[in-house]
Amino acid sequence: MAATEDLRRYTPTVVEPVDFDAFWRTTLDGARARPVLVDVRPHPTDLRLVDTWDVTFAGFDGDPVRAWYTRPAGVDAPLPAVVEYAGYGRGRGLPHERLTWPVAGYAHLLMDNRGQSGLHGAGDTPDPHGVSGGPWPATWGILDPHDYHYRRLITDAVRAVEAVHALPGVDPARVAAVGNSQGGGLALAVAGLRDDLAALLTTAPFLCDVQRGIELTDAAPYGEIARYLAVHRQVEEAVRHTLSYVDGVTFARRAIAPAHFGIGLRDNVCPPSTGFAAYNQYGAANGRPEAPSRHLHTYPFNGHEGGEAWQVARQLRWLDALLRPATDHAVG
Repeated sequence: MAATEDLRRYTPTVVEPVDFDAFWRTTLDGARARPVLVDVRPHPTDLRLVDTWDVTFAGFDGDPVRAWYTRPAGVDAPLPAVVEYAGYGRGRGLPHERLTWPVAGYAHLLMDNRGQSGLHGAGDTPDPHGVSGGPWPATWGILDPHDYHYRRLITDAVRAVEAVHALPGVDPARVAAVGNSQGGGLALAVAGLRDDLAALLTTAPFLCDVQRGIELTDAAPYGEIARYLAVHRQVEEAVRHTLSYVDGVTFARRAIAPAHFGIGLRDNVCPPSTGFAAYNQYGAANGRPEAPSRHLHTYPFNGHEGGEAWQVARQLRWLDALLRPATDHAVG
């Protein structure tokens, strides 16, 4: 574990492809050629304090992506919204599994991870694009940035924010992106690709300083990329080229939203230096005269689990102060 003062100075030079911005602009323009909402229907649950809808929205290439939309029951006023992204190998699960944000008074959209259901949690969204690469999501299509799984998943994540803007009862000026691990990497990418995000909350983010990440740890998902390269020795250059289009540091440099980070200093899944690389360069290349506000909590004796409930409590307090005017507290 590196000393915290060294981590706070860690600003690696992450190589940006010359066409990085054009690549993502073209990708998102293609997705936006279709209306974002495909289907929204009430979903019955046994929860009396929240209402839930089963949402399908058009993600990458118009592919249907599933999500749960949940909000406090009986509240019709426009609310601040949280778009949440799940971790690696997880899906959206069932509506009652993630209630923190709607119980706190937010409109909440939980996006499914295409093709990742079954490793750690259930989901309902396939990834219909058959591409070359290894057997794990982190390696699907990894030989070409246009084919890479994370091009599709990051596009879905951006479209999820656009979907929540189109849903009833949401204040579009107060939308936050939230995630842990892979979800934290997706939230960070969204912050770099949208200039209207009100807040970013990311914990133990995956895909940051990724070229170094695959060298530091054998734990999945980085270890899955390393294991792929251990067999396919001749494609390292192509793999590194693909990864340069999804690096969270490059997205972080473009972000303008206020940000809240959390990092466990004994994390061997997403090594702490990789998260610090994104935090330390957050907003550095967004073209604004002032850097966005950013906050970081570290947990010296924790690994990938980080602060868990302690971190969530800090997130709730921070986001409430940022997004919730006094008039909202009566309904939240």
